[in-house]
Formats: sequence, C-alpha cells, structure tokens
Amino acid sequence: MSEPAILAEGLHKQYGDTVAVDDISLRVERGETLGILGMNGAGKTTTVELIAGLRAPDRGSVRVLGLDPRRDRGAVRQVLGVQLQHAYLHGALTVVELLELYRSFYPDPRSTEELLELVELTGQRKTRFEKLSGGQQQRLSIALALAGRPQAVILDELTTGLDPRARRRMWAAVESLREETVILVSHAMEEVERLCDRVALIDAGRILASGTPAELVAQSGAPNLDEAFVALTGKELEIEEESA
Repeated sequence: MSEPAILAEGLHKQYGDTVAVDDISLRVERGETLGILGMNGAGKTTTVELIAGLRAPDRGSVRVLGLDPRRDRGAVRQVLGVQLQHAYLHGALTVVELLELYRSFYPDPRSTEELLELVELTGQRKTRFEKLSGGQQQRLSIALALAGRPQAVILDELTTGLDPRARRRMWAAVESLREETVILVSHAMEEVERLCDRVALIDAGRILASGTPAELVAQSGAPNLDEAFVALTGKELEIEEESA
C-alpha cells in the first residue's frame, strides 16, 4: 500500500480537565477529500490544528506527505495550505497586499488575479482586511490557503457565513482540487455529501464512525446522511446564519 498523503495516529490533546481530542487516527489518501463532520465543540478544529502542526499533541504522531508538521515546519508550509475558521490577519493590509504577501512565500504561486476571481473579491482588492464583511474575510482566507498551489489543503468550516451564491462558488473551487488531498471540516451536511469521498463523524473528541456517505447511511440504517448523523451521535447539527 502506498504512503498516504496525511496520516495521524493516536492523537490526544487535553486542556486542563477537558479532553479536546481523544485518540484520533486518520488516514487520507493522495487525491482524496475527507470530510470531518461534527457539532461545534466536537474537536474538529483542534484535530486539524494538530495535523497542520499549529498545536503540539500530548500524544500521537502526524505525517503530511511524509513530513512531520512540527519538525519540518518550513517544508510542510510549502505543501500544505490551511484555512482556519477564524483568520488572524493584519487588519490594516488590503486584500491585494495580503495576497501578494502570501504569494511571496512560494516559488510558483497562483496569480493575484486568479485568486481574486476564485473567491470573487476583485471589487475589494484595495479594501483593508478589517473593513471586509465576515463572509469576505472567510473568502480571502480560502484564497490565501490556495495561493501556493498546495498538494494538500485543510479547509475549516469552508462556507460558514457565506451566502448561497458564494457557497456554491467555494464548492466549485474545492471540486477543482481533485488532484490535491483535502480535509474539509464542516457541519454542513449538503457540503459534505457533495464534496467528500469519505466522512469521519467526530463527537466529544472521538471518531464515532467513518466511511463513504453511503456506507454511513447503511451503517446507521437511516434514510440519509443527515439522519445517519443523528442516529450515530444522538445529536443534530446546528444551522449557521449567512453573511456575504
């Protein structure tokens, strides 16, 4: 069996008495899109932060394209794009200034115009980050994650806060990444069903079930993935409000 693009084994992360990630193992093949589905607070974001090397696990190991995200940080940044749910960017910089800054980190980046068009921010190119709406900030974060033509991408709540038109555009952008490896963190059922080859259901820091959407439906005995999630976790996913 060939080496997977992303391999996480026995990840554990605890903050005081709170266990955020509890013995999670994930294998993502090259060119595969894996959805991580769960409620707010389930441990999804902490899991991908451990995979990206943004946090150190208390136990467990991670390999991204054969690299250790903590030991080989520079090399991992060249091959892994990361978009987190909450972006911490310099508010005084404009959209185009942030894109040019991130493009400077890579030897063969996407063009600024391509990135602006991809996330529909051409009209905001000279707008400061702090003046963008929440949805526009989210779209810019996605463009920054894709700036370096990464071989693997982590997208954390890709379309939270986006209006339906922007959401469909972001889905199309992910669908164009079929040669790349993608981890998509979400609690949007339609998004996961459309974009993901496999899905891992996470609750209370643990993976409760994983498989293709069809396999999870069959495993639960439910008629669809939405009800399969309820059957397997005993919980219903929240609905986020939209913003452009």
